[in-house]
Amino acid sequence: MSAPLEGFTPWPAEFAERYRAQGFWRGESLGALSRRWARRFGEAIAVVEGERRISYRDLDRLAEVRAAGLAGLGIGARDRVLVQLPNVAEFVVVFLALVRLGAVPVLTLPAHRRSELTHLAALSGAVAFVTADVVDGFDHRELAREVLAAAPSVRHVLVAGEPGPFTALADVVGDPAPGEDPAAGEVAVLLVSGGTTGKPKLIPRTHDDYAYNARASARVCGLGAEDVYLACLPIAHNFPLACPGMLGTFGVGGTVVMCPAPSPEVVFGLVARERVTVTALVPPLARMLADEAPWHDTDRSSVRLLQVGGAKLDADLARAIPRVLGWPVQQVFGMAEGLLNYTRLTDPDDLVTGSQGRPLSAADEIRVLAPDGTPVPDGEIGELWTRGPYTHRGYYRAAAHNATVFDADGFFRTGDLVRRLPTGHLVVEGRAKDVVNRGGENVSAAELEEHLLTHPALAQAAVIGLPDETLGELVAAVVTLAPDQRAPKLKQLKAFLLDRGLARFMHPDRLIVTDRMPLTAVGKIDKRALVTSHDPREGTPR
Repeated sequence: MSAPLEGFTPWPAEFAERYRAQGFWRGESLGALSRRWARRFGEAIAVVEGERRISYRDLDRLAEVRAAGLAGLGIGARDRVLVQLPNVAEFVVVFLALVRLGAVPVLTLPAHRRSELTHLAALSGAVAFVTADVVDGFDHRELAREVLAAAPSVRHVLVAGEPGPFTALADVVGDPAPGEDPAAGEVAVLLVSGGTTGKPKLIPRTHDDYAYNARASARVCGLGAEDVYLACLPIAHNFPLACPGMLGTFGVGGTVVMCPAPSPEVVFGLVARERVTVTALVPPLARMLADEAPWHDTDRSSVRLLQVGGAKLDADLARAIPRVLGWPVQQVFGMAEGLLNYTRLTDPDDLVTGSQGRPLSAADEIRVLAPDGTPVPDGEIGELWTRGPYTHRGYYRAAAHNATVFDADGFFRTGDLVRRLPTGHLVVEGRAKDVVNRGGENVSAAELEEHLLTHPALAQAAVIGLPDETLGELVAAVVTLAPDQRAPKLKQLKAFLLDRGLARFMHPDRLIVTDRMPLTAVGKIDKRALVTSHDPREGTPR
């Protein structure tokens, strides 16, 4: 066996052997699986985008032709390729083409901007950047220029749509040729972390572990060939990609419908037109659909399962959704790093509304620990640590950070505070790490503070989360001013951050100017005191 990809931490041999022996890992690459899907499901519809309908057989052909074109550019095994595409069929084609080559897609989000993309391109050593032309009025080709300027490893920019000065993705084609599939233990994809400390990190997922992730998730959700999955969330997210999402749906021969925007009009319209049976949302979107449902008379009776995750779902909303939308709810608590928890389709209502599910796999190992590292009894709050057949063993090229979030036994410190119920279900109680969960997007306090402190008017900055009924948490920037400086307006501060290339979801919702920061006994800013002393409605001191 060849040495692992530089910067990737593999599972220890004894664990890898165990997971293979127990059938969690089946030794198949994602590319090989997609070929099998084509043979098995043939003319069944795999992907719907608008009026376009692509069968499994045609999807296989498109992926083969695109893979040959990418190989013609010199892109091959272990090369990393930055991918930033919206919910379009081309995302599926590019993803499958890359994994067939053994190249590694680095899946960024449409909302990412210069700060995130240049960092991820440099961290991954990406050789190419696949992007769109214009999405929601934003020209990604201009962003590509900035990535090229900052990341010398990037040799190709491939654009879906009008390419401008770059290469049209539609022209990246070739004659398919036989090739060797990558080993199932190789890195298949690099997912972007929620960025709990500093800039976002990359999470390596192997063919073996990610195939299991999708397959086991599909089983828990009862997916079958008759299911139609609506991809409402950005498809590059772990949730709609493989929980069970796109890959889980393909594995059973179902249909994936690409949703261009998660607005009530679009979602309800697609549900009615395509007879959608399953979809996944974050709590703010679930609330929006529930609020808007009385004003829409489209037929939504086909939906048999609404997954809600990305942030804790309020119990009252969990109870209201089936009544208002007519859609059964499944709570999902998971992370791109691995561990997934689902409420089961047979769970009683009190567990569906009052917990965030129990671990997906019989091989998931869970520890709920007190700050001193000792286990806490069921029902008490502790920090969640985990290891298992689809939970990574280290962030990509992040040895120093890995030393702080993995223990000697290989357990991963998730940073989530939970209570474990006697049934094994987990109730999420908050975060131990310094992160704000804004509508399902993790905003790293450290990264935003770093950007804020480059503003000439600011002397200190502390980012905190304030409770919000719609988004779960708002991002508040508490600042002190440099001598003889006037406070910027929130609008001005957002423009400053945008100019620095920071994604909009990272921008603060509130700006709080204070004369003095409260400090802990060791002289650090006391964020707990900041949270309790400010009103989330106004962003002003109580």
